[in-house]
Amino acid sequence: MTVRIAPGVLEIDTLLGGWDQMTASYLIEGDRPVLIETGSQSSAGVLLGALAKLGVGPDDLAGVAVSHIHLDHAGGVGDVARTFPRATVYVHPKGARHLVDPARLLSSASLVYGPLLDSLYGRLDPTPAERIVVLEDGDEIDLGGGRSLRAIDSPGHAKHHLGLLDSSSGLLFAGDAAGVRLPDSGVLRPATPPPDFDLDLAMASLRRFADSAPSGIALAHYGVAPFSPGELLAEAAEGLQAWAGEAERAWRRGEDIAAALEARFAAATAPSDASAREKLETLNGFHSNAAGFLRWLEQRRALPGMPLSPPGPGGRTADGR
Repeated sequence: MTVRIAPGVLEIDTLLGGWDQMTASYLIEGDRPVLIETGSQSSAGVLLGALAKLGVGPDDLAGVAVSHIHLDHAGGVGDVARTFPRATVYVHPKGARHLVDPARLLSSASLVYGPLLDSLYGRLDPTPAERIVVLEDGDEIDLGGGRSLRAIDSPGHAKHHLGLLDSSSGLLFAGDAAGVRLPDSGVLRPATPPPDFDLDLAMASLRRFADSAPSGIALAHYGVAPFSPGELLAEAAEGLQAWAGEAERAWRRGEDIAAALEARFAAATAPSDASAREKLETLNGFHSNAAGFLRWLEQRRALPGMPLSPPGPGGRTADGR
């Protein structure tokens, strides 16, 4: 399904896992059309079919930009680049090498996703290095006709994360930095996966987004939030702080972080509908978020004032030592 969400901006549902309104790709029309997010490799066929129906031919797409290189956002980059040989691929400087040689990324992803890597997301085909342009903070992608996309360095969810601000519509394409809000759940949930989650960086990125004064925020998961950017970013910040506080409380007591998060937040953030709940838990479940918080806490424990990891079951510390 394709929906026009602003002048010159189309939202394309990539139908990740066969679910609707799970992962969005955005086409910015104009003299130099640019696609934001490709979705996973497993849904590349859906995306390419949608672009074909829109009349976007092999020589028409000028660029492909990804907010970050997680496979549900960039897994289809190789497929899209192959289909559109004139398109430049734009990515954060810390993500570029992984698009050229995905081996390390795929190895890490297999530890995070397990069987879902192949059954839901798929892999990532390499992109030739000469096709890739890195976006530093403040860099712009020229869309022609005076329109551009400005990159906003926004680590926290991942160190290789960018927001993209459309100069014409004012929309901010926020990737996962502001969290996940699936329409059939209607609740914003933080996205704190391993290995890069960092609370301080994530909070700073939300402030940077607010400073950019967008007219609306387009989430990769999913769509334009139906309330003001200020409200969304305030809710995102509040949620991040609350989840991080609960994770640290459980960690200090040697409790299971995922169980603690679920006990505290399931009633408020888990949909009552079983199908909607399955979608959200598959995409952004308590266990993946807990793993990100655990890694963040373990990395912080060497800092002054931070205690050693508390003992877990069997007297071991939370990292298994």
